[in-house]
Amino acid sequence: MSPVISRDDPLFPDLEFYAQGMLEAGDGHCLYFEQCGNPDGLPVVVLHGGPGSGCTPQQRRFFDPDRFRIVLFDQRGCGRSTPRGAIADNTIDHLVADIERLRSHLGIDRWLVFGGSWGSSLAIAYAAAHGGACLGLILRGIFLTGRADLDWFFRGSAQFLVEDWARFAAIAPGRRLLDHCAEVLAPGIEPGEAAFTAVRAWAAYEAAALHFGLERPQPTPTADFIEVRRLVDKYRIQSHYLTRQCFLGEARLLHLARRCGDLPTAILHGRRDLICRPLNAWRLHRSMPHSRLRMVENSGHNPFEPAMSTALVAVTRHFARHFDFAEWP
Repeated sequence: MSPVISRDDPLFPDLEFYAQGMLEAGDGHCLYFEQCGNPDGLPVVVLHGGPGSGCTPQQRRFFDPDRFRIVLFDQRGCGRSTPRGAIADNTIDHLVADIERLRSHLGIDRWLVFGGSWGSSLAIAYAAAHGGACLGLILRGIFLTGRADLDWFFRGSAQFLVEDWARFAAIAPGRRLLDHCAEVLAPGIEPGEAAFTAVRAWAAYEAAALHFGLERPQPTPTADFIEVRRLVDKYRIQSHYLTRQCFLGEARLLHLARRCGDLPTAILHGRRDLICRPLNAWRLHRSMPHSRLRMVENSGHNPFEPAMSTALVAVTRHFARHFDFAEWP
C-alpha cells in the first residue's frame, strides 16, 4: 500500500536513502549520489537545477517510495560532489556523460528522467544523446538557456520586482549584472568582498523571484562565512554556464528536443513563474508534438508550492501506472 499523503502537504512523507556513494567521473571530479525508495522499483533519476545547486532530501518526496527506485546526484562541482565549485572540465557534454556513467554504474537498463528548471534543459540534452536509456521525461519550469531567458531574469523580470532589482543592480552600476558576477567569481581569484556582495545580492533577488505572488519568508542575512562560500561555489558554476548559454542556446536546445519526440514527455510550468518564462513551456511543447503540457495555476517557479507539488506527485503516479502520458493531465 502506498504511503498516505496529507491534504496539507501533497508530497510523500520524508524518506531516507538506502544507499549513497561517490562515483569517479574522470577529470578529477567525483559525483555524490544516493538511492531511495524501492530497490526493485521503477528507476527515476532526478536532475537538479541551477546550474550550481544540488539535490535535496525534499526532491525525494515527489515519488511513491513503494513504486520508484529514486536516484539523486549532485552535478559536477555542486553540493557534495568534489571539488566544490570547480568549473574546469565542466560543460553540458561532461554532465550528459556523467548521467550515463551513473546509470551504467548502478546497473539500470532504462530510467525515467525528471528535471526542473536547469534540470529540464539537462534532461533534454541527455535524452537526445541517450534516448534508448530513457523511459520518459518529466520536465518542469522550462529553461531554454538562450539569450532571451538570460535577459528576462537579469532585466525583464525587474518590471515585477522593482525594488528587489534595484538592490541587485546596485552592486554594479551601469554594468550587465551577469558579466559583473562572472568577473568577481572567476576561478583563480580568491573571493573577496565584491564576490560576497554579488552572491548575497544574487541569492536575494532569486529568492524574491521564486516567491513572487506569495507572502515572502523573513529575509535572513547571509553572514555565515561557510554559507557565503557555498553561494560563491554555486554562483561561480552558474555564471560559468550562463555566460556561455549553458553550452546550448535556445535554438540548439529546441533542436535536441525534436530528437526526443518519441519519448513520453510531460511538461509542467507555473503560470506565474518569474524565473523561467511560461512562454518557454509552450515553445518546448510545440517542438515536441507528442508531449503533454500543463500550465499549473496558482504556481510560480518553486516546485514546493502546493499547486505544483500536487501536480508533480500526480504526474509521477500517472507514469508509474501507465508508463506514458497519453491520458494526462
